Amino acid sequence: MATSLTFVGGAGTVTGSKYVITHDERRFLVDAGVFQGERELRDLNWQPFPVPPSSIETILITHAHTDHVGYLPVLVRDGFSGEVLATPATCELAAIVLRDSAYLAERDAEHAASHGYSRHDPPLPLFTAADVERTLDRFREVDYDDDVDLGGGVTARWTRAGHILGSASIRVATPDTSILFSGDLGRAEHPVLLPREIPPGAETVLVESTYGDREHFEPSGKEHEQLADLIRRTARRGGSVLIPAFAVDRTEVVLQTLTGFLRDGRIPELPVYVNSPMALAALSVYRDPRYAAELRPDLDVASFVDLPRLHEVRTTEESIALNRPRMPSIIISSSGMASGGRVLHHLEHMLPDSRNAVVLAGYQAAGTRGRALLDGATHLKMHGRQVGVRAEILSDEEFSVHADASELLDWLAALTPAPRTVFTVHGTPESAGRLAAAATTRLGLHARAAELGETVDVTGGPS
Repeated sequence: MATSLTFVGGAGTVTGSKYVITHDERRFLVDAGVFQGERELRDLNWQPFPVPPSSIETILITHAHTDHVGYLPVLVRDGFSGEVLATPATCELAAIVLRDSAYLAERDAEHAASHGYSRHDPPLPLFTAADVERTLDRFREVDYDDDVDLGGGVTARWTRAGHILGSASIRVATPDTSILFSGDLGRAEHPVLLPREIPPGAETVLVESTYGDREHFEPSGKEHEQLADLIRRTARRGGSVLIPAFAVDRTEVVLQTLTGFLRDGRIPELPVYVNSPMALAALSVYRDPRYAAELRPDLDVASFVDLPRLHEVRTTEESIALNRPRMPSIIISSSGMASGGRVLHHLEHMLPDSRNAVVLAGYQAAGTRGRALLDGATHLKMHGRQVGVRAEILSDEEFSVHADASELLDWLAALTPAPRTVFTVHGTPESAGRLAAAATTRLGLHARAAELGETVDVTGGPS
């Protein structure tokens, strides 16, 4: 018997997580994310998958962010016919994410065709709404902490990861080895969710390294005070605050933070607009009593979002009207790295006005508009034209729910038994390399950064 692992994505980059397990000519895939950010990465989404999708028996999903599920419809369209296994909340959130992604992809292709700014003729979406519906038919729910039989002595177990609702680390055991995929790991404490749990150890461990080269900022005094001060300052000068936020989890945390600001009198009572149908759908999932067991016990689900001037923006007409708010307002819109969606139209209209402000609420990958703003760009290209940047820009990484370097090392150190080999994944080369070096020197583990496209033999002893 032999088992190998191929890093099809999520290696040398923070996006596109996809890992192929081959065990005695059987294939399983852990995560199926799209690449985001720089053009060279996005172009990989259009390349043929390295193995025939029809040869994959089962796909195992850690959580519902698009860089972990967004490639699923392509695989189904191209021949995958097995089951997609995920926790119940991940199944529900993935349906929201994928339907929204297909809608945006089809709309953007139409917009590019009508305005003539695409390199392709005709512009095509990566996948369609029909591809998504066929994909959702393949989902099957699994519970945390159950060993799921994949046949032939292969099992998989999902353990709470505390990153977003439904997120998990996945341990796959074969007759000859075991492999643990961290997925995206939450911090020691999450403002909404229960904290992550430690899964059983494995011979080979893949650990994310998004923040593998840094520690999160620990605020002194009041939490998010820079943000509260920015809101107060922007309102005084008659501007509005735009917060590009990931629709799943980040929008919920931002709304909870604004609720706390208002209760404590730290910001004026401004209109708050959530302009993301996907975020509104995800918010309803977080409020669903079926998932209350995943939330913090001290959280009042009925009132963790309590903003008297909260508006849910659902129609295109309502969204367009927000491009020029009639009074100081707070607008929350996806995507979190300003890579697509309704937020682009708001940026087009709001960035040139120095009264306004834009808040980057978390990690910004290289090649995204969010990263360009973080790096001090004076112009952004959107919809085929350059837009000047005069609005105030604030980065607030207190919103990040990714574990930092110390928390990642703590997670590795707690694994029992200790891993034989550790691969750092889902991070830039710098962050993955730094985390691997720390795991080697501080924990005595054999660790290195994974390389995109490489295949490694992970055959070991009985698992």
